[in-house]
Amino acid sequence: MHPAEASGQTDYRGLAHRMGRETLERRIRKQAGLWARSVHQGRGFFRLERLIPLDALIATALKLSGFAGVGRKNFLDVRKVSHGLCLPDLPVAFEGFRLLQLSDLHCDLEPALIEVVIKKLEGLAYDAVVLTGDYHNKIAGGHDASLELMGRLAAHLKPPGFAILGNHDFLEKVVYLEEAGLTVLLNEARSIERGGERLWICGVDDPHYFQTHDLKKAMAPVGAGETSILLSHSPETYLEAAALGYSAMLSGHTHGGQLCLPGGFALLKNAPIPRRLLAGPWSQGTLQGYTSRGTGGCGVAARFFCPPEMTIHTLRRAPGY
Repeated sequence: MHPAEASGQTDYRGLAHRMGRETLERRIRKQAGLWARSVHQGRGFFRLERLIPLDALIATALKLSGFAGVGRKNFLDVRKVSHGLCLPDLPVAFEGFRLLQLSDLHCDLEPALIEVVIKKLEGLAYDAVVLTGDYHNKIAGGHDASLELMGRLAAHLKPPGFAILGNHDFLEKVVYLEEAGLTVLLNEARSIERGGERLWICGVDDPHYFQTHDLKKAMAPVGAGETSILLSHSPETYLEAAALGYSAMLSGHTHGGQLCLPGGFALLKNAPIPRRLLAGPWSQGTLQGYTSRGTGGCGVAARFFCPPEMTIHTLRRAPGY
């Protein structure tokens, strides 16, 4: 094994047997805690989180104001959203192809969410599923709960399934997610074939914090004139994706603002992007984009005027459904 491959193939079950489960968990928490205390992912306003526990302050404010229950109810009110994704060069065989997008599950924040999602998957018609990152919430906390919940969810997803990592995800998740039946794309591409034609799903690693994305590498296998759908955790890559000629891009990370004013106006944005890219459909040149409001949320299990979503993108060669 090459040293660079070791992280993705670490046998934590074996280490738990050798070291003792509690000792191993303490080791992992200390490693993550050391990393989390030395740097923080926030930019702009979110830099304050280095000094002030904003999530805790928001949670306390919601509790004291009596809005915590309402916020949690909204958080678990996952909506099924239909979106027509118009791609003029789409192969005829993929007309009407349905792509389910789940994003920003942050499973350990509110474990009840996964049961809600599984219930809503019952009878849902789709041809492939994509997960656009952030399966874990508290970076310095243990990862067992989020991995277990992701495994439970993956068992209820119809193949093929493709996933990318977000800024809350460590590489050690890859082997687990792939064993659960998902194809994790690390600056890679995979094709779906139908009727002798193919559609490319390209995925890049997190561009927000780790900044280990490589859009050129992910697009390398795609032939001239072929349709390519880019999975990028944050929409921050929109200019490069448009310049490289990607057909479409699906993202998350923003949560649509999560805690918004009436009408869905986000009080804060957690990425250096135009507001038009915060949620829903958008375009940049010929690139057709969509930013999910997130199926879960981050920091606080609450939402206001920004419902979570599981999105069905129906691919079309012309506008409309």
